[in-house]
Amino acid sequence: MSKFENLNKRKATGKEDLIRLINIYKFQGKEIVFTNGCFDILHRGHIEYLAKSADLGDILIIGLNTDASVSRIKGPNRPVQDEDSRALNLFALRFVDHVILFDEDTPYDLIKELKPDILVKGADYKEHEIIGFDIVKKYGGRVETIDFVQGFSTTNILDKACS
Repeated sequence: MSKFENLNKRKATGKEDLIRLINIYKFQGKEIVFTNGCFDILHRGHIEYLAKSADLGDILIIGLNTDASVSRIKGPNRPVQDEDSRALNLFALRFVDHVILFDEDTPYDLIKELKPDILVKGADYKEHEIIGFDIVKKYGGRVETIDFVQGFSTTNILDKACS
């Protein structure tokens, strides 16, 4: 099996499979970390954010907005890369354990079903503004924020490339 095929094999085939895996991880005493985003053009800011997220627990799960969701949120010219390409880029990071696509504008329902131990977002959010914080707090989980790497954003990269 090639490294590329092995990379794709780590992909959760669906929500039910991922929930089953989460139950196994929790039985093993592992802490589940969840974060989400579009991750349209993977850059240094994303990588540092995700690495720091992974350091907070044992298993890092990324909720990835589908193409339709990204278009609704970011506009008709986005995403730049399709959801399969964005997922593959995330899977290539050794500290990412699972990526799951969601089609809603927010991951609220996904968080409710996955029940992560730790919910992570960027420090531009206050805890009470983070989608799903109420769910995670209700069952005793933690909500963490991580500072951004200044000067790195998909919008800045696209603006620079198009100017």
